[in-house]
Amino acid sequence: MKAKTRRAGQRRARLIVWGIMLIVLAVFSVTTIAGIHLKQKNQMYQAKEEALQEEIAKEEARAAEIEEFEAYTQTKKYVEEVAKDKLGLVYEDEIIFKASNK
Repeated sequence: MKAKTRRAGQRRARLIVWGIMLIVLAVFSVTTIAGIHLKQKNQMYQAKEEALQEEIAKEEARAAEIEEFEAYTQTKKYVEEVAKDKLGLVYEDEIIFKASNK
């Protein structure tokens, strides 16, 4: 009778070991898969970050151009150009030559 009890105990011990190994394997698998998904998300976010950095650089360059244009519009030269081109105004001592359409 002791032999049967001993064999039953050994069988139970093997089942426990196999169960523990199965649980460890399952945890390892889940952790590995989750790590792969996190790496993929990280790569996607890095690509988005690079695209946004490029967009920020473009917008900063555009803002600088706008500031330059704003400074230019405050000059006398800009006012003269607008007055001549859009309003057709000239100085009193200026002579304007127009080309004939022949």
